[in-house]
Amino acid sequence: MNFNEALTLYRSPLNDLLFRAHSVHREHFDPNQVQLSSLMSVKTGGCPEDCSYCPQSAHYQSGVASSPLAEMEKVLEAAAVAKAEGATRFCMGAAWRRPRAGDLEKVCRMIEGVKALGLETCATLGMLEAPQAEQLKAAGLDYYNHNLDTSESFYEKIITTRTFEDRIQTLGVVADAGINVCCGGILGLGETYEDRVQMIVRLSELSTPPDSVPLNMLIPIAGTPLESAARVDPLDFVRLVALTRIMLPGSWIRLAAGREQMSDEFQALCFFAGANSVFLGETLLTAANPDASTDAALFARLGLNSSALRASDAL
Repeated sequence: MNFNEALTLYRSPLNDLLFRAHSVHREHFDPNQVQLSSLMSVKTGGCPEDCSYCPQSAHYQSGVASSPLAEMEKVLEAAAVAKAEGATRFCMGAAWRRPRAGDLEKVCRMIEGVKALGLETCATLGMLEAPQAEQLKAAGLDYYNHNLDTSESFYEKIITTRTFEDRIQTLGVVADAGINVCCGGILGLGETYEDRVQMIVRLSELSTPPDSVPLNMLIPIAGTPLESAARVDPLDFVRLVALTRIMLPGSWIRLAAGREQMSDEFQALCFFAGANSVFLGETLLTAANPDASTDAALFARLGLNSSALRASDAL
């Protein structure tokens, strides 16, 4: 589907868009199942990148202090808690431009330890070169997250320290190494809805489409350039979930950052539109997130089953 076709679909009457998206969703997934992941910041703050939305950037005074790479014991403790709460995938994020050799070796040991607990593993460590991706694959990494963030045309208004093409290159080396691609974006950066559609079209055009697509709603953080950004219209977010489901029918669509600001009704519409994964835990890197009991209550209200569902369990 090209951009003009996708834009027409995005603009179609909401009931028609939701009907089509939910029909596609039922063809590829159990509509009443939701996969649970957990995300831990294993290295926080001090990042040299200037992503306008990120409080971990060293360019901004957001109050987030830089910390060293977490100890293995702490990572495994967090992974065990995540598993006990129902997560089947454990994601490790580090605020780096790219990992250094010694740090990558430590992360590889973390991956091996988390895998030994019976969890799928995911990492987001910045840009990678082919040998680094191969090293992560050898350690047993299942997924690598590297978001496009926004459209190529809007990208330079948000980030200047790395290019859009840098991101595409990293996604390529991840796929070539045999690691599943996790790639999505952020809504609320000041982009137009055409930018949002362009982002999803670009995801669908990747040589290896992403297995997971995290969709984030910006959480404006004091001290960052986007601290006063306007909130995303809930129905605009739902429309993008629906478009993503239609254009990436076999991908897991994850409601990521911003869920704490979403009402139950908002999330219910997202699940109907094709979202089928969320992050567990009270914190996503440095931002607030609903706790496990809040999510359990929501899933009970909606009749959603989240028991030990892994990505490999898709229809």
